[in-house]
Amino acid sequence: MVRVKIILFYIIFYIVLAALFAFCMVVLYYTLDPRIPKYKLDDSLIGMNPGLGFRPMPNDSNGLSSLIWYRGTQWKDYEGWVDKLKNFVKEYKTPGLTPGRGQNLVSCDYGQPVPEGKVCSFDVSRNFYPCVEENNFNYHLQRPCIFLKLNKIYGWRPEYYSHSEIPESMPQGLQNIIKNVTGSRLETVWLSCEGLTAADVENLGSIQYLPQPGFPGYFFPYMNNEGYLPPIVAIVLNNPKNGILLNIECKAWAKNIKHDRKEKVGMVQFEVLID
Repeated sequence: MVRVKIILFYIIFYIVLAALFAFCMVVLYYTLDPRIPKYKLDDSLIGMNPGLGFRPMPNDSNGLSSLIWYRGTQWKDYEGWVDKLKNFVKEYKTPGLTPGRGQNLVSCDYGQPVPEGKVCSFDVSRNFYPCVEENNFNYHLQRPCIFLKLNKIYGWRPEYYSHSEIPESMPQGLQNIIKNVTGSRLETVWLSCEGLTAADVENLGSIQYLPQPGFPGYFFPYMNNEGYLPPIVAIVLNNPKNGILLNIECKAWAKNIKHDRKEKVGMVQFEVLID
């Protein structure tokens, strides 16, 4: 009889314990917003200094490789890279693939901030040629396109440069572009890409930015609204030398973006080798 009472006690005890745990989890669930992180910006692990990402990414399970390498002009030589870029731009070309099925998208422009709860659409069919799927992203001409984007940080707002605040460390070519920009178009997170060394600069040749060398400010801040896609920039390597490893470094520019090669913030490095 005593043994039965002990067994019943433990059964009731564990039922009450499980019910208490379930109650605590329900309370916790209702205090958390699945769309808004508890820790933001400086309080979060990723901080408030965005990094840059590039596409296509190499096939590397460890994520350590940053080399884009292919040879020749035959389809089989660059098919893998083209397929990666097709998958990357698919959501941009087909808004219905994103959460909310594109119902949340609105057209934005400089001086026209996005309405609360909405997200800006991004049209990769305009002003991106030759970096389009129909042109194999220019890989068949051995002048490949590489796409860049800012990593998403919830609530981060860029601080923009005025003409008098352009840093001397910014590449001269980008400085000249900004000096010719006026009004709300200065509200841009600018982008520069160049060879890492003097030899890389010489062997890399000219770089074209599509649709412009920067990310429009009206895409920020990122608030985790349904359907949000970050703005992207495509760079075209117009005349890279074949058979030579090219080290490329791209930087994002805003007053509250710091550059640190060791921490890989505010910039990204990758390599291109075309045999």
